[in-house]
Amino acid sequence: MSEKVQSTEERLNALLTEAGQQPLDAALAKRFEDYISLFIRWNTRLNLTAIRDEEGILSRHFVESIACARALPSGIETLLDFGSGAGLPGIPIALCRPEIAVTLAESQGKKAAFLCEAVRVLGIATKVHSGRAETLRAVFDCVTLRAVDRMELAVHTAAQLVRPGGWMALMTTANDLERLKESAGAEFSWADPERMPGGGERLIALGHRALSAFSDLP
Repeated sequence: MSEKVQSTEERLNALLTEAGQQPLDAALAKRFEDYISLFIRWNTRLNLTAIRDEEGILSRHFVESIACARALPSGIETLLDFGSGAGLPGIPIALCRPEIAVTLAESQGKKAAFLCEAVRVLGIATKVHSGRAETLRAVFDCVTLRAVDRMELAVHTAAQLVRPGGWMALMTTANDLERLKESAGAEFSWADPERMPGGGERLIALGHRALSAFSDLP
């Protein structure tokens, strides 16, 4: 007998289980299947990621982004995905944490167009900012960064978009973490990083921005 071929939903949940993460319910897993289908179609034209095969996208991008969504503290109402690219981790956060209003900032027009299409297809209440994140006239409860160009400069800029008392979530490596913390500045205190699924040196680090010394004044 031939071996049963797993569906995308089944494979994603198997990878989550292997990584020590809870599997997704059927409805949410189906939305991730829709996301990866769109992702793969657009990736052939836009080079959203150098990883081309479904297995690699699921294990490296989706599982890690789902882990990031689950690692975020409770109480976050607004989130900016800085340099969102293919929507990682912002779209998985929007799917897994629907109580969070997510904004995806992407300065490359074609990638921003993909994000707009993904938001439409998935039916998520997520905003796309087609431009540089630093032009936003807002601050957020949390800002996420993953594989952004000129990461140190990006972290320095992103720090100014985190409200006092808010969070920065970095998806990075053990080798890069300390210099990225320095780029964020002294206002941030950092919890012990959490290793991303799959082992290796990849980490999720959460930094908490101090409340202003003057925030309690009338």
